[in-house]
Amino acid sequence: MSRASLDKDPHEVAAMFDGVASGYDRANSVMTFGFDRRWRITTGRVLDARRGEKVLDLAAGTGVSTKEYARGGAWCLAADFSLGMLRAGKHRNVPMVAADALNLPFADDSFDAATISLGLRNFVDTKAALVEIARVVRPGGRLVICEVSTPTFPPIRFVYRKIILRLLTWAGRRSSSNPEAYSYLAESMLTWPAQRELGEIIASAGWENVEWLNLTFGVVAIHRARKPSVDSDA
Repeated sequence: MSRASLDKDPHEVAAMFDGVASGYDRANSVMTFGFDRRWRITTGRVLDARRGEKVLDLAAGTGVSTKEYARGGAWCLAADFSLGMLRAGKHRNVPMVAADALNLPFADDSFDAATISLGLRNFVDTKAALVEIARVVRPGGRLVICEVSTPTFPPIRFVYRKIILRLLTWAGRRSSSNPEAYSYLAESMLTWPAQRELGEIIASAGWENVEWLNLTFGVVAIHRARKPSVDSDA
């Protein structure tokens, strides 16, 4: 099996995730020492998806996040471009569709909210994906992104980059059927924008009221934004 490069060619990334799909959820929990579940729960609270709403969970993988976000009664759709990941999550009984974030197969203004958990950094063009996501979310609709970030306290940032990230990679490699994939994941974490920089990218893609919440000392951050309403465009 192979790993994707940091060029993030969509075919390479999809093939890499296809290769790790069967053990991905287990490896992810091992790699994050179980914090992934806490992050999903907090993301779900920020998303606050309610009965009657339609939510797009993009880069949903096996649908573990989709299941969490649907607890409030909203209709949540898991979308991912890795067929292997979607197949591995069939047992969760959530609606699933294969989709490319840069060319979503949905009409304009189809969803009340869109969310991405630990998947945005795998897109080949972050801003273009955020623009496309804005197209399918209704005016006034919400965007919630949970993604790795940069610890804000310098000593913790140093320990995270020099020690913890290596431990996470080692743990992921030990529990994965494709250890090389976790080298890519670690490298993609190190090169990912910090909180403010990602917030600026989100705003440049047409979203407004961008704000973020640090989790686990900033190792992960949740960004929240809204699509401008019709009135604000007038």
